Amino acid sequence: MAKIDYKEYIEVNPEIRFGKPVIKGTRITVYDVLQWLASGMTHGEIINDFPQLSENQILACSSYLQ
Repeated sequence: MAKIDYKEYIEVNPEIRFGKPVIKGTRITVYDVLQWLASGMTHGEIINDFPQLSENQILACSSYLQ
């Protein structure tokens, strides 16, 4: 898996979702995405359910905790 610079895709803003890290331009938190992945959803399924997300944004969520 390619290393993604999560700073390009994730921001922390105290005005959005109580300061939790979110994907830029959305209210979707990193932890939402990680929960979906942990529950067995594939990247394609997440993108299908949330078409505003990209593959790189999902990968950035995985990179955020490393």
